[in-house]
Amino acid sequence: MRYGFIIDNRKCIGCHACTTACKSEHDVPVGVNRTYVKQVEKGEFPNTRRIFSVMRCNHCSDAPCVEICPVEALYTRDDGIVDFDNNRCIGCKSCMQACPYDALYIDPDNNTAAKCNYCAHRVEVGRAPACVDVCPEHAIIAGDMENPNTEIATLLAREQVIVRKPEKGTAPNLFYIDGDYQSLDPDATDRSGPGLWNSQSRGVGHYAKAAEKMVNTNDDVNLLQMSIDNELQAAYQKKETENPNYIDVLNGKARRVYDTPDKGILWGWEVSAYVVTKAIAAGAFMVPFIAMLLGYQLDDSIRLFSVATSLIFLGLTGLFLVMDLDRPDRFLNVLLRPQWNSWLVKGGYTISVFGLLMTIWGVSTLFGWSLPETGFLWVTAVFAVILAIYTAFLFAQAKGRDFWQSPTLPLHMLVHSLLAGGAVFAIMSLVFDFSLWNSLVRHILLAGIVVNVLTLISELTITHPTKAAKKVVHMILKEEYKNKFWIGTVLLGNVIPLIILLTTGNMILLGVSGVLVLIGMYITEKIWIEGPQRIPLA
Repeated sequence: MRYGFIIDNRKCIGCHACTTACKSEHDVPVGVNRTYVKQVEKGEFPNTRRIFSVMRCNHCSDAPCVEICPVEALYTRDDGIVDFDNNRCIGCKSCMQACPYDALYIDPDNNTAAKCNYCAHRVEVGRAPACVDVCPEHAIIAGDMENPNTEIATLLAREQVIVRKPEKGTAPNLFYIDGDYQSLDPDATDRSGPGLWNSQSRGVGHYAKAAEKMVNTNDDVNLLQMSIDNELQAAYQKKETENPNYIDVLNGKARRVYDTPDKGILWGWEVSAYVVTKAIAAGAFMVPFIAMLLGYQLDDSIRLFSVATSLIFLGLTGLFLVMDLDRPDRFLNVLLRPQWNSWLVKGGYTISVFGLLMTIWGVSTLFGWSLPETGFLWVTAVFAVILAIYTAFLFAQAKGRDFWQSPTLPLHMLVHSLLAGGAVFAIMSLVFDFSLWNSLVRHILLAGIVVNVLTLISELTITHPTKAAKKVVHMILKEEYKNKFWIGTVLLGNVIPLIILLTTGNMILLGVSGVLVLIGMYITEKIWIEGPQRIPLA
């Protein structure tokens, strides 16, 4: 048994009965939808048409939201329905990043993820999903696709159907008869501008949290601006001024006329900060470990500084992770109810084990206990490397964000950890007597910056297979993020420190270069994490 949907676009009239039936059946809050009807106009005046496409969870056979969910809040039933348990959800929003179809949202009432669940409670008693019953044109067909006697199986055998984003390899079980590329592909049209039904004055789901801070200001204009990103709002206003919407139809350019509200940036500054603090925690051990391999003597002060720095920044990493959760009260579910395919779980346990190993090393150093140090440090080094790069694999599980699928992302993360460790020791050499380390730290920073620049060039110039990834590169190099990238990442984070390190051995300037490296690193991570989230998924 495998349930699925067919949307017959030959019949859909865009009445939105499915949307309202779904909201009524599941008591879906205002501002978010489990299903909705996207509307796109195309053609050249007077030969134009409006296309209606029902959007919802695809109940994929290989659902990336299930794979990335750290607490099994999302799961695939035996009948193929991808269901969810909001009693487990921690509000990490990983599922929303993983879904290529933008099918999930954060419920503003309970701060947990939700989506279409195929009306599983109705199916279990022999009834059809609410949207199927209410559709006046029988444009939504549901049923068991493996039963040849069902209507959906007959239509799949006889009609030519398409799915959304087949290149993602998710094997979606939502099919469209007479589906239109410019309606189903979000890259084919621009996100619709502010409208009566597609803007929310206090944000949507998780995004509403930012607007909540302004509730007591009574500033309606500012609250309205919170409905979508300010930069996109400005872009739409410019577009309306220079090229009014009706011109698009006259020129034959497809445009969206009804869309869902923008969910905003799901992973914000907390995630950018946690990636940097995690890099520092791993790098603070990697640098002494490299020194040991090169024959340097690790005196107790260096060991204890390494341990203290790692543990402090591990603590900050955990703090930022918890702060980013929409249900921080459930953060222990990651460790106590783990779903082991998720790299968020693997990362959580890596943080815990690495923290334990660093604590043992610190306590043994402080009290003079003997350890099989060489073997112990090699084991710790393995966990330090995993700590440095696991986020790259977490981002790779977020299949909805094409730019994060870069094969060089693990190297990006590893180099940043080495740079972060070198930067910390460079800064602290101004306070502590690490004079014997200055040469080593300088060479680590030099090598790290060179490799980092090469990695950035690779990530930005590699042949990107999708329009979404290419758009992010264009944003970084030429649009929204160009100033942050060229000034913050390139100039402050790499070029100036490189010049300092090549031209002087002054300890103060060495510390300055370390500060600049960390600033550039944070700016880079902010761009790399935030930029791909600006690309619409549906």
